[in-house]
Amino acid sequence: MKIRSITYFFNPSYPLNETALRQAQIFFERAKPAFESVGYEVQTLRLATPSFAKLLKDVSQLPRLAQEMEKALPQIGAAYAALGPALIETPQSYAIIPEALAASENIFFGGFMANQQSGISMPAIQACANIIERAATITSDGFANLRFAALANVKAGAPFFPAAYHEGNQPAFALATESADLALQAFENATSLEEGRQNLIAEITKHGQALARAAQTLIADSPLLFNGVDFSLAPFPADSHSLGGAVEALGIPKIGLHGSLAAAALLTEAIDRADFPHTGFSGFMQPILEDATLAKRAAEGTLTVKDALLYSAVCGTGLDTVPLPGDTRAAHIAPLLLDISALALRLNKPLTARLMPIPNKKAGDETNFNFAFFANSKVMKLESEALAAPLADAKNFTLQEKKTS
Repeated sequence: MKIRSITYFFNPSYPLNETALRQAQIFFERAKPAFESVGYEVQTLRLATPSFAKLLKDVSQLPRLAQEMEKALPQIGAAYAALGPALIETPQSYAIIPEALAASENIFFGGFMANQQSGISMPAIQACANIIERAATITSDGFANLRFAALANVKAGAPFFPAAYHEGNQPAFALATESADLALQAFENATSLEEGRQNLIAEITKHGQALARAAQTLIADSPLLFNGVDFSLAPFPADSHSLGGAVEALGIPKIGLHGSLAAAALLTEAIDRADFPHTGFSGFMQPILEDATLAKRAAEGTLTVKDALLYSAVCGTGLDTVPLPGDTRAAHIAPLLLDISALALRLNKPLTARLMPIPNKKAGDETNFNFAFFANSKVMKLESEALAAPLADAKNFTLQEKKTS
């Protein structure tokens, strides 16, 4: 298990406040050694700000802000920054994101589609779909979409990118784990389902509490807040760190076959049962291209986009790093984003969609990203057509959370 990121949430203002940037640097200089000293490898240090739509008086300044923040990253010691999501109440904030993606390499963005206050916004869904279509053309491999996610019902303070954003002025931090190996080991070494589940709960509790204790040393006598640990079972593209492999260790011959949803529910519930300060998604994470087994099953056709959407009902994050045909248009992406939004509001859970149309690729073609965090797979088929009325003509509509009794 590793710490995928220590994410520092702060308000840098604009123009960028040098004092705020310096405070971020000081925090990282203390934080990384604090967790390494108790035995955890820290992969990345990251920054997250309030929505750029709140930072900027004129959202057309976003590409400039992205460049200035990217220039500041090495001085602070951070690898990446998230400038928050475009907002439903600021419709003009969506269209500038592709330009900001093109102007930077290490800056991430989101776009809200739905939340408890506004309900589901069809214009925002279409705007997010437009961003995905446009971002796919920024580079020849469609890689820019790695830095954008469409958000539904995601609260501030989640440390995983691209969903991370901050609210308010008080700085805070949270931890994101790379811990799919814990799930794999828990069930590989178990003699029964219950033993495996208890193994996983115990391991998550042990590590979650150890991380929380180390975090507390960083906030003593400080106004800094500790948001908690997002113990989503994030994978790495190796068989020994595969969440898809953990599903198969539960007895599913191949993830994507029936029974996979139950396995996803079991793994997510184990995180819920574990005793540690939860934040963010804290669930089953299914990034197709970041998991060796998921990538393999997607390439075989066993795992489909519809399967991943189905598992979103019981898991943590939604659809992530899904490779799609290069000719996928916004009109075909929007219905999928609508499904994600409906699940998020009806079940009152955070969900995101990070979709990656790959130029000049069609369904079944091999992916060939040169990126250490990606596994080889094949482009997945998207079974979608443009919406018609009345949904196509709708603006905003609400969905009440499903009643439990």
